[in-house]
Amino acid sequence: MSSANQARTVARLAAAQALYQMEVSSVGVEAVIREFSDHRFDRALSGEEGEDAPLAGADEPFFAGLVRGVVANQAKIDQAVIKRLAENWKLDRIDATVRAILRAGAFELMNRPDVPTEVVIDEYVELTKSFFEGPEPGFVNGALDGVARDVRR
Repeated sequence: MSSANQARTVARLAAAQALYQMEVSSVGVEAVIREFSDHRFDRALSGEEGEDAPLAGADEPFFAGLVRGVVANQAKIDQAVIKRLAENWKLDRIDATVRAILRAGAFELMNRPDVPTEVVIDEYVELTKSFFEGPEPGFVNGALDGVARDVRR
């Protein structure tokens, strides 16, 4: 993987984390972008087992664009995702981490035609696998594939 691609992968992970953080703590978009820029990128993070987990080499403008874009277009993004959920499923029933991943992925599909559909879906499915071992990656794959079919013709 090229360093530019790796930097986008890190940016996507950070965007999902930032969107999750904004939802659970009600922190604003600019504050969360500033926090990631000042304290999380290009620094080692202490992992659960005390290991240093660097969140280095992020494409920070890409990260900020994802976070701002999801926030600015959330109603439209949510409608695109809801359309692809199983009947009687509500977006607020979905785990907050999965919701953040779906929103970032849907935003990218809807607003970044320069990024191939397969890349967007694969990146967010892999990201989901880093958080979940159950059915969630398949759920994200199906939902984002549906959104892609709706918005990219």
